[in-house]
Amino acid sequence: MKSINMNSAILVCVVCVIARGGNGQPPEEWIEQAEEALSNALKLQQLNTNVAKNVLLFVGDGMGIPTVTSARILKGQLDGKTGEETVLNMEKMPYVALSKTYNTNQQVADSAGTATAFVSGVKTKVAVIGVHDGVVKGDCRSGKNSSIDSVFKLAKDAGKSIGIVTTTRITHATPAAVYAHTPDRTWENNNKIPIEERLHGCKDIALQLVEGEGSDIKVILGGGRREFFHLTHRDPEYNTLFGKRTDERNLIDEWLDNRPQNSNASYVWNLKQFNEIDPKHTDYLLGLFENSHMQYHANRDEDGAGEPTLAEMVEKAVKILEKNDKGFFLLVEGGRIDHSHHSNIAYHALMDTIALDDAVAKGLSLTSENDTLTIVTADHSHVNVIAGYPSRGNPILGVSDKDNIGLDGLPYTTLMYMDGPSAKAVHDSFNLTGQRPNVSLENTESKTYMQQSLVPRKDESHGGEDVAIYAKGPMAHLFHGVQEQHYIAHVIKYATCLNKNASHCQVVYSFDGNTTNNANSLVNNHNTWLTLAICTLLYHIL
Repeated sequence: MKSINMNSAILVCVVCVIARGGNGQPPEEWIEQAEEALSNALKLQQLNTNVAKNVLLFVGDGMGIPTVTSARILKGQLDGKTGEETVLNMEKMPYVALSKTYNTNQQVADSAGTATAFVSGVKTKVAVIGVHDGVVKGDCRSGKNSSIDSVFKLAKDAGKSIGIVTTTRITHATPAAVYAHTPDRTWENNNKIPIEERLHGCKDIALQLVEGEGSDIKVILGGGRREFFHLTHRDPEYNTLFGKRTDERNLIDEWLDNRPQNSNASYVWNLKQFNEIDPKHTDYLLGLFENSHMQYHANRDEDGAGEPTLAEMVEKAVKILEKNDKGFFLLVEGGRIDHSHHSNIAYHALMDTIALDDAVAKGLSLTSENDTLTIVTADHSHVNVIAGYPSRGNPILGVSDKDNIGLDGLPYTTLMYMDGPSAKAVHDSFNLTGQRPNVSLENTESKTYMQQSLVPRKDESHGGEDVAIYAKGPMAHLFHGVQEQHYIAHVIKYATCLNKNASHCQVVYSFDGNTTNNANSLVNNHNTWLTLAICTLLYHIL
């Protein structure tokens, strides 16, 4: 204990020094906060080596560390605080690592290759899904010979239930990685596949959801109705929008028709229908709430048909999936964080990050860390930055209030981008006036405000830095240090005993060195010692 006391003393001294430059908070407050964090850290010496029955995998598309930090501050400020001291639900999870996101052929990644990495355990090229690096983009034959299994398929084969929740089209890159194998992420409907490639037998992503590996997924919630209907099929919500398919097929009807006999299956497309779904009496649920992507979280009240929040979808999904005694795997994506960043609009990116964080809280409240491994991560980052020297509590979406004038004599916002579509307005202003636009004349906290950027691009680009992995539950301690992104899938397989070497699933060692049974590897079996003996015997025989 001497070393612990020494570390505590050093930490107290450091905190005291830092606190003198704080925001009116006494040193005792900082000391108390640090001691509580230290106490929580010491508790982590008792590792959770249970077998994970369930997995919750939350993905913030484009949720780099600057986005997490900005969302943390905004969430606090929306609660009437200065913001910086706020802790997101995902940040309360005890284990954290960094993930290296590059694709095999690209330094800065896209969502297709990264999603394949963290659900399949193999890094691959940009713009391909569920296939390894040997694939040639857009080549159907190479794609058919390059398929790799996802952890979701392994879980389904083991008898677990599978679910997908996203705010993007359900055929978009991240959700598609759960069930699809394609050499081109844009092949979301049959009309997107070139005729010469169709002749080689490649199926579009929507079709793979209905009659491929995705056909047994119990819960599917997101957007993208258009990928399932014919070109002449009018959208039920928007009179001017239609489907995208050219093969005369209605895949939603086919999905309903193909459900197992005596199962309760429902398709919903609006909030009223969604709210009427009773998880106790629902075996399969398909919810497609938009023709394309779902609304940004802050724009949901503008949708006449209504949309559930990400947290509401998570709750419905978990309550349906948890009925399986063998467990479940659920992928949850806050997919529109990425889209708002691409438009240089920080507002929706941060609000959708907060919505994802609320969904994380909901998932944690509905499950137990004893048998559920919960992971929160991002596929890649963006080129948004937190800049200047604003005062503590200055609005994160506002104009910097301290040392806030650039050498051009104009103010600037705390949040800015390296590149993107807003750079055109900056460049046009330079050409007309010789100066940047004056941000003090604009409402920088509005839903539509585009933060200034430097390099003109049609869409703001992804960022190439590492992203965070937050984890809680069985084997969550395996997330540590800096890891390759595909490592995530291997931890999931190990924690759930879906990997080839599952000897750790039968016997674990307690801290006193005695051999004990693993409490959660023998789910729902009260005669644990007998089961342990049988499993051990079979292991040595086989």
